Amino acid sequence: MSESETYKELGALTRCKERWEESIPYVASFLASDSEKIQAKSLWMLGEMGLAFPEAIKSSVPAIAAFLNNEEPLLRERVLNALGRIGRGCFESIQSYWPDLFRFAQDEAPGVRLAFIWASENIATNTPDPYQEYMPMFAGLLHDSDDKVRMEAPEIFRVLGKRRPNFVAPYLDELRRIAETDTNRVVRIHCQGAIRATR
Repeated sequence: MSESETYKELGALTRCKERWEESIPYVASFLASDSEKIQAKSLWMLGEMGLAFPEAIKSSVPAIAAFLNNEEPLLRERVLNALGRIGRGCFESIQSYWPDLFRFAQDEAPGVRLAFIWASENIATNTPDPYQEYMPMFAGLLHDSDDKVRMEAPEIFRVLGKRRPNFVAPYLDELRRIAETDTNRVVRIHCQGAIRATR
């Protein structure tokens, strides 16, 4: 199949959730594609499939995690997205790769830094405790040079504030300051949301 035909087929499969569990090995086979577009689509799908079917995805996790060292920012974004969703469904499936995810907080590509935060939010939704010692790193991302990263950074505080308010309590003053002074409206709103969630 051509790239466009393959992409269309994967798109159709995305909408057929009743076929997801049995299709995981098939979608995983496209990780070996020569097309970055197909690899990215496959990684995204595998993340969603892994959230829905955490047992069925386990054997594919090593092939997914192999993209953590990819030179293409889009593929680093997508592997973080995938591991975040899989880790939300079953933290044990990605636990051996989890410590390595934190280097992406300093990735040169803003989209990758954003994907790291988003993945962390997903994992922390059901497994918040391991994040306690990493709170200073997330606090640093509140001051990222990229607006989109700064817009997303308060969301990990919101997620953890609901589950482990003591993790977020030391950062409430800083969140309040940003909520009152940041030039970006979305950043201010998200900081306010994090503060409310922690009460």
